[in-house]
Amino acid sequence: MSARLNTVVITIARGRETHLHRQRLALAADPPGHHVIVGMGETPALKDVPGAPPTVVLQVPVSPAGLPLAAARNAGAAEARGLGAELLVLLDIDCIPEPGLLDRYAHAATVCGHPALLCGPVAYLPPAGPDGYPVGRLASLAGPHPARPVPPDRQLWPESRFELFWSLSFAMTVRDWSRLGGFCEEYTGYGGEDTDFALTASAAGAYFYWVGGALAYHQHHPPSRGSSAHVAEIVRNAHTFHRRWGRWPMVDWLHELAADGQVRFAPERSLLELGSGHHDVPATDFS
Repeated sequence: MSARLNTVVITIARGRETHLHRQRLALAADPPGHHVIVGMGETPALKDVPGAPPTVVLQVPVSPAGLPLAAARNAGAAEARGLGAELLVLLDIDCIPEPGLLDRYAHAATVCGHPALLCGPVAYLPPAGPDGYPVGRLASLAGPHPARPVPPDRQLWPESRFELFWSLSFAMTVRDWSRLGGFCEEYTGYGGEDTDFALTASAAGAYFYWVGGALAYHQHHPPSRGSSAHVAEIVRNAHTFHRRWGRWPMVDWLHELAADGQVRFAPERSLLELGSGHHDVPATDFS
């Protein structure tokens, strides 16, 4: 393997121990310099993985407002800087990196020559069988997300639609991260913080690229964005986003929730509030 930037992978965690274990198995086959795992309100229990990269486990507190996704990512990045990282790769706990993902991100960071958000394609897997997913055959189970570009291997495709940025798999140099200041920690719980981060990058003059070959596989789990707990978080975070950027995020989701009666949403009147169909339920996981 050719030399690459000192890369630290950051994963934020809440439950989903099996998903995390599969991710760590994949990273053992293509290890970064370090793996920083940030537990939200818990200390993740790690099974032994031969060949796993040096691993640091942190914990950030959880408030009644919801899981601190933004703060957890920022804590992971701060730890990575202390480990001498040059490149940060953030992978959600559900993502299994394809061999070569880290090299593709490092190559992209080296050749683009200016501040940039780097996103690889993500393929969504079906539910795992009783023996898990077949190692080495994930590509046969799922194709890349149809709503996101998939460049050829090692190609960078510029993207002007910063709202397409997703935080489940992306990379950024430590220098660029420090310039942006990380994620806005006014967001807690589900929704909005990744689009806010992308618009902050755009306002600072950063570019956005899709990175060919930096493929990750998203492990299946039941959708939860429509759960009552997440709806309250989405409404609160959408208001934070609207205050900061003068427009609503997640518009399609908000219209879907309005159709279900969980919110009242009239963007032409700057109206967004919980609907009569909403019932508070404590959040226990994140999607």
